Amino acid sequence: MSVLVIGGDNLGNIENNLKEKGFNRITHITGRRSREQTYKVPKDTDVVLILTDYVNHQTSKNVKKQVKNSKSKVIFSKRSWASISKSLKSFIR
Repeated sequence: MSVLVIGGDNLGNIENNLKEKGFNRITHITGRRSREQTYKVPKDTDVVLILTDYVNHQTSKNVKKQVKNSKSKVIFSKRSWASISKSLKSFIR
């Protein structure tokens, strides 16, 4: 499975924890104002994880619009692993 994480300057242990949950391809975008703001969500992404305490509303809105007609699922969470794990439970069975 693949995950695109948007938000946060670095992932720290979140990347390792996502690998343990079965995500073999992890892409990270900081969500800060820069050239990355014009990114495209890859078509083969299974989950888009938005770290809500590190991105603005416009970024979230842009991502939801891109994912609307794809097979990807958008999950919103705070940056803590406990919050991320709880949000992922609905996706990972």
